Amino acid sequence: MKKILIGTHNKGKFKEISFLISRKFRKINPINLKIPSPKETGKTFISNSKLKANFFSKYVDYPVISDDSGLCIKALNQKPGVYSARLAKKHGGFLKAMKYILKKMKSKKNRSATFVCSLSLKYPKKKTINVTGRLKGTISKKILGKNGFGYDPIFVPSNYKKTFGEMIKSRKIKIDHRYIAFKMLKKKIKTL
Repeated sequence: MKKILIGTHNKGKFKEISFLISRKFRKINPINLKIPSPKETGKTFISNSKLKANFFSKYVDYPVISDDSGLCIKALNQKPGVYSARLAKKHGGFLKAMKYILKKMKSKKNRSATFVCSLSLKYPKKKTINVTGRLKGTISKKILGKNGFGYDPIFVPSNYKKTFGEMIKSRKIKIDHRYIAFKMLKKKIKTL
């Protein structure tokens, strides 16, 4: 069975990316190999995702897939953006970060937002392949639903009435930003 390392320490991301990749692959978690997480020094999603793929590929001799994703809110100058996870860390978790965002959004008329996901795939001794998927939506007035992870309970995708947090996993996983990026990647590489 072919192996692929999913370059993330985030359990939610690991599950979602695993779900998207063909069953022909054995999905390897860097935590099980005791591989640390790299410092995310990039200023863009693509540079961070590339940085992670290149970092993890130093430890294994099979393909590595990494993602960098986040929530860009128009009224907050596209923040938290690449600092989405760091904002949660700073506030002591995603629940507190969501409360912080909703507070900042109280007086804003424009609630439009975009979930962005950059995926990078690195085969041994080959150049990294990068794609970026975007999904437009709005920020809800309240934290809704317990499904998903991260900022899912405050994001309502365009043409839907529910937040990602209220959607069943099988529905959310087939429309989100990670799925959009993965479809783009699959067009470039048929084997996934």
